[in-house]
Amino acid sequence: MSVGDVLYTSVVISLISLALFWMAAFTLWWQMHAWRTPETLASTRFDRPDGEGRLAFSLLLPARHEQAVLRQTIERLLESSHGDYEIIVIVGHDDPETAAVAEAAAARASERVRVVVDHNETKNKPKALNTALPHCRGDIVGVFDAEDQVHPELLAHVDHAFRSTAADVVQGGVQLINFHSSWYSLRNCLEYFFWFRSRLHLHAEKGFIPLGGNTVFVRTEVLREAGGWDQNCLAEDCDLGVRLSSVGKKVVVAYDSDMVTREETPGSLMSLLKQRTRWNQGFLQVYRKKDWQRLPGRGQRWLARYTLMTPFMQAASGVIIPLNFAVAVLLDVPVGIAIITFLPMITAMVTFVFEIVGLHDFGRQYGLRVRFVHYLKLVVGGPFYQVMLAGAAIRAVWREQRGRNEWELTSHTGAHLAPIGATAGASGAGVSTAIREDSHQ
Repeated sequence: MSVGDVLYTSVVISLISLALFWMAAFTLWWQMHAWRTPETLASTRFDRPDGEGRLAFSLLLPARHEQAVLRQTIERLLESSHGDYEIIVIVGHDDPETAAVAEAAAARASERVRVVVDHNETKNKPKALNTALPHCRGDIVGVFDAEDQVHPELLAHVDHAFRSTAADVVQGGVQLINFHSSWYSLRNCLEYFFWFRSRLHLHAEKGFIPLGGNTVFVRTEVLREAGGWDQNCLAEDCDLGVRLSSVGKKVVVAYDSDMVTREETPGSLMSLLKQRTRWNQGFLQVYRKKDWQRLPGRGQRWLARYTLMTPFMQAASGVIIPLNFAVAVLLDVPVGIAIITFLPMITAMVTFVFEIVGLHDFGRQYGLRVRFVHYLKLVVGGPFYQVMLAGAAIRAVWREQRGRNEWELTSHTGAHLAPIGATAGASGAGVSTAIREDSHQ
């Protein structure tokens, strides 16, 4: 190589390495938000309810081809200790099996359960939610998925959170539980743990938050003023959070490991790839809508820009880091430049250590036995998980450019389900082998 080629290569490698180092360090700092101080950790929890439930809840439960699990989810919701709520099950006009389960539940508990039929030809979750919104009678609209396991005390805590904080939105926690099912399920569970346990709280503090798709509660008048959900967006939950943040609505995030809504990871790696593709594509759609540009603060706008583009930057880093390292080792570059290329590896190692600590904390909070082999899978599976994320991001861009925005099916195996009547706070006991489709689809 000529001196000019070496200089050019060194500059490119240095810039890429420093950018990756900054991005990884920034992401790690966000991820550690709840663990920085005991005070921060304590502030993320639900306050104890005062026993004065005053708000009425309308709980929306969109269900499509969910006949295998819908009854159990409704029965779980009917165990709620709150005194004023209704359950609105939304079924498609072309899904008689799910409709039959919903109608049977409405017949058994007519004072609590109603059924709304979605007649849209093309079905998706935001269309189903918008169909049910005019039927809501409560002060608060809550959203759950058809496979959710909801704690009986959750509504009482959310009621108190609305009244004690004057919030417009309360986002509760969601946790994937079946970390033992596969190598990727372990990392998928940990992602949820860090997101709902820590990072969402930072977003709420900064005044910009991409909401989750379930266990989210919005004042009914606020939701109607916002026009409901964007029925053409693949991340309608994130989009709603962006729009409400941009008009200054107050969002409160509360987390308690006893109160989280329990779910499971996708049943196969391909299902996870499709699910993550949908999320990435949805984030890209929200970014292109540019509602985030109406956020009042410059810092909020930068946070929004970075958050909405993070899936693509993280995926790219999974590919670029080893390539950058290989270039530095195989090509004749100065020693100082080669050392700079190790900076992203340092943050990666620190992240691995924090993930190990997080996995231990996850197991302790949920009463799950985490063994050495799980820590080993966490570390060894890291690079492969990054490759999967990169593939999902690339696929999302490809689909968006080709105008492919249909909702792809995501199958589940019911690994998180507990029998009806079991304690909701138990750790995912009881396994259903029923195969069903994610109600997001």
